[in-house]
Amino acid sequence: MFLLDTSAWIEFFTKGQEWERIGGYLKTGNCYTSVITICEIANWAFRQNLNSQQFMQHVLEITRILNLTTKIAFFAGELNFRRKFLQRNWGMVDSIILATAQNYDMKILTKDSHFKDLPDVEMI
Repeated sequence: MFLLDTSAWIEFFTKGQEWERIGGYLKTGNCYTSVITICEIANWAFRQNLNSQQFMQHVLEITRILNLTTKIAFFAGELNFRRKFLQRNWGMVDSIILATAQNYDMKILTKDSHFKDLPDVEMI
């Protein structure tokens, strides 16, 4: 099972170099998206003057959305505190993605270099 982060979705939507590879993962039906990624995709689409609703519909059709729970939020706070010592520009959204993936025992599918040193991460 894979949790797609925003960078993976943007690579897919923009048909970047790895978009077909991501599409292969999506076809397996074992892909999920954090609700926090929805915020980031909407923000990206608005900045690019693109139809954010179209992207959201696509995400909702081909992945399942994982909500932020109290357990995940607390764990994300702990991870954020620890990761800041290792990566100065590590952010809370990254911590929420990581906490969500670990909570559900998933690999993160990403292009984001913040995750490169972590186990259970598939860099694209």
